Amino acid sequence: MTLATLADVLQPALRDGYAVPGLVCLGWEDMRAYVAAAEAERAPVILQAGPGCRAHTPLRVLAQMFRTLAEGAAVPVVAHLDHGYTLEECREALGEGFTSVMVDGSKLPLAQNIDLTAAVAELAHAAGASCEGEIGFVGYAGGAESAGTDPNEAARFARETGIDAMAISVGNVHLQLTKGQGLDLTRLRAIEAVTTVPLVIHGGSGVPMAERATLAATSRIAKFNIGTELRMAFGAALRDTLTRDAQVFDRIAILKATEAPVDEAAREILRNLGASGRA
Repeated sequence: MTLATLADVLQPALRDGYAVPGLVCLGWEDMRAYVAAAEAERAPVILQAGPGCRAHTPLRVLAQMFRTLAEGAAVPVVAHLDHGYTLEECREALGEGFTSVMVDGSKLPLAQNIDLTAAVAELAHAAGASCEGEIGFVGYAGGAESAGTDPNEAARFARETGIDAMAISVGNVHLQLTKGQGLDLTRLRAIEAVTTVPLVIHGGSGVPMAERATLAATSRIAKFNIGTELRMAFGAALRDTLTRDAQVFDRIAILKATEAPVDEAAREILRNLGASGRA
């Protein structure tokens, strides 16, 4: 088994100048493709179960799926809960075998966010797992607007919570279908100047690939969350399969046809972030 924690894969990335992708999982086909891509690229990978995924598939089942894939892999695989909103939800995930939890208190007042995140970090560390927290608020394309991370608040947040990774808001947006204008590098550098914890960019699909590659190599960003561009690869492959053969009804055959395109999309992400050959 090569089940790993978030700290296991992010600390080497931070040291050696690359980033590890947190790949958003929605089902067996995409998570299997992600691990196949990581194996082919000899790269670490983070499998992420977000709120939408958890609403569709029980947490216990997701934990077993992640752990089963990790057991058969020769590269580090992190089983990560993305956007857990309560201590109880994170406790359940750790109990089911997740090796990393991201607690999202970003909508709370700073002191409450610190208290919640510190409690989850303590819980995770006691279980031999890792914890990611968020300071500032990363908005959604066509939805809630972002609130940029204040560097001084970020320094206090990292210091008082004991987290292993810190998600920040520096112009990144969730669920962005097209590439944006790039991140707020002035704010990013200000945060880097007062913190030492590995940094995380949510909404990584909206960040141009050239900028992702540069920041993976030259900043403290050690994790980019990637979901939308992989969902687009899955959806395009699914539509193509159904369009080409109107008589295909076997769901296994239909869904299996998505794996190769998603695998290749994930491989491109791993190469772009410099993660290939690191495992």
